[in-house]
Amino acid sequence: MRVLDGNSAAKVIKRLSTRGASLAAYETQVKRIVQAVRRSGDLSLRRYAEKWDGLGPHEPLQVSEPEIKQAWESISPGLRTALSQAARNIRRFCEWQRPTSWTRTEDGASLGQLVIPLDSVGCYVPGGRHALVSTLLMTVIPAQVASVKSIRIVSPHPSTEIMACCSLLGVAELYRVGGAHGIAALAYGTETIPRVDRIVGPGNVYVTVAKKLVSFDCAIDFLAGPTEAVVLSDSGQPEFIAADLVSQAEHDPETLAVFITTSRPLAQSVSRELARLSRRNKTARASFRKRGAVLLARSREEARDWVNLLAPEHVTISADDLPFIRNAASIFVGDYSPQAAGDYASGPNHVLPTSGQARFRGGLNVLDFVKLVSVQELSKNGLQRIAQTVECLAELEGLRAHAESIQVRYANA
Repeated sequence: MRVLDGNSAAKVIKRLSTRGASLAAYETQVKRIVQAVRRSGDLSLRRYAEKWDGLGPHEPLQVSEPEIKQAWESISPGLRTALSQAARNIRRFCEWQRPTSWTRTEDGASLGQLVIPLDSVGCYVPGGRHALVSTLLMTVIPAQVASVKSIRIVSPHPSTEIMACCSLLGVAELYRVGGAHGIAALAYGTETIPRVDRIVGPGNVYVTVAKKLVSFDCAIDFLAGPTEAVVLSDSGQPEFIAADLVSQAEHDPETLAVFITTSRPLAQSVSRELARLSRRNKTARASFRKRGAVLLARSREEARDWVNLLAPEHVTISADDLPFIRNAASIFVGDYSPQAAGDYASGPNHVLPTSGQARFRGGLNVLDFVKLVSVQELSKNGLQRIAQTVECLAELEGLRAHAESIQVRYANA
C-alpha cells in the first residue's frame, strides 16, 4: 500500500470522512418483504425462511429448549471454556455500566430518575459462513444486565454453537429466521414470534434497510455498515499495527482500514507488512484496494484531527493521544490492546456505530435496554417557589391553561 502525504493524504481523509452506506437501491425490495410479513405473519415469514434461510418445510420456526440444552453438551470443552470466560468479562463490564435510580430533595421538590428496563428486545445474530457467537454474547448480555424480561433471538439456520451459547446464557427464544423478514417479525410480531420493543445487532444490507424501515414502529440500536479500523501511532510495532488492520479488513471487502502516523519510516514499514500479511487474505486485499490507506500527517495535532474527522468504529492509539480523541466508537490503547480482543472477550461491546456515527454515539450498551424516566413530587411550598416562573413562560407561549393549572392550586392559599 502506497504511503500518502500532503494534499493526497488530506484528500483521502476528506473523502473517507463523508462516507456512508447507500441504502436507497434496496428499499423497494426490502419494503415488499417487510410489508408481506406484517400482513401475513408466519405464512410469509416461513416462505422467506425456506427460500433464504435453509428452513426445512416441516421444521419449526422456533428452536426447542431440548435442542438448545443438548447443543451445550455437544460442543468441545475448550469452546465451553472460551464462551464462559467471554460471557463473564462482558457481563462484568455491563454491570459496571448499569445506571442507577436516584432521588434528590431540595426546596420542597423531590426530583429523581427511575431506571426501567424494556419489556422485550430482539437480538439479530447473523448467519453466513461462520457462527457469530460473539454477537449473541454482545447483544444478549447487556439486555440481561438491564433486566429485560423477554429476549428473542433471530438467526438464519442457527448453528450448534449458536444454540450452545443460548444455553449458556439461559435464553429460550431462538428462531430459525434472518434477513429482512426476521427484522419484520421482531418489529410487528407474527403468530410464532411476539413483537419486541427494540431490535439490536448487525446484519447485511437487507437487515440494515429493514431496520431503517421499521424504526418508526420499533426502536433500533443504529444502522451499521462495513467494519472500520484506524490505527494512529508514531512508534508502534509495524507487525502489530498491520495485524490489527488485517484482522478487521478480513470482515468485508468494504472495510475501512487506515494507518495514520507522522513517521515516514514507520509508515513505510507498516505498508510493507500490510502487503505481506494480505497476500494470504483475499478479503483484506480487496479492502485495502478500495478503502485502505497509509497516511503521513505533518504533525501530531493533524493526525489526531484526522482521526476525529473519520470518527471510526475502532481506533488504536497511544495513551498520550487518549485525551484528544473525541470521535470513536471503541478506543484501544497501547501495543497489547488488539482490536480483536474487543471483538470477543475483553468486555466492552463490539456492536458499534459506523459511517461517522461515532460523532454522536458510542457502541451498544446497557443504556440501550432501559428507559430513564423522570419523577417529580412538589410540596405546596415547592410549587409556590416556581409558580410565577411557570406562569410567565406559559403566558409567553400562549398556553393560558398551563398558567391557570398553577394558579388554581395556590390562589386561595
